[in-house]
Amino acid sequence: MFLAVAADQLSKFIIKNALVPGQSMPVIRDIFHLTYITNTGATWGLFKNNNTLFIFISLIAIGLFFYYYDKLPKPRLVNAVILGGILGNLIDRIFLGAVVDFLDFRVWPVFNIADSCISVGVIVLLIFMIKEK
Repeated sequence: MFLAVAADQLSKFIIKNALVPGQSMPVIRDIFHLTYITNTGATWGLFKNNNTLFIFISLIAIGLFFYYYDKLPKPRLVNAVILGGILGNLIDRIFLGAVVDFLDFRVWPVFNIADSCISVGVIVLLIFMIKEK
């Protein structure tokens, strides 16, 4: 969990100090860019300007995560990665008022490491849950 939060926050710190909001820097032209944007909504910018709502939802998710922790499938590493992703974006929402996104593959909305942790972690968690049944 701490590694996921640290990687997320460090990468965002670097982006915020290297680029200005809206700026994009090609890493592999037309395939992968670093693009500094902020998001006050949910995935893909849905429900913009609802930062307070998403802080509340994140806190509920964290609470439910700990409440059901013993019932969640193993490996615990997957659960920690998901929680780290939630915390990474929650830190942005509380201290910056929006989530910092910067990974831009040009065919997908811009995202960050926390988003990746949540998405990949949930997919792996669902696979484990299906296999346990």
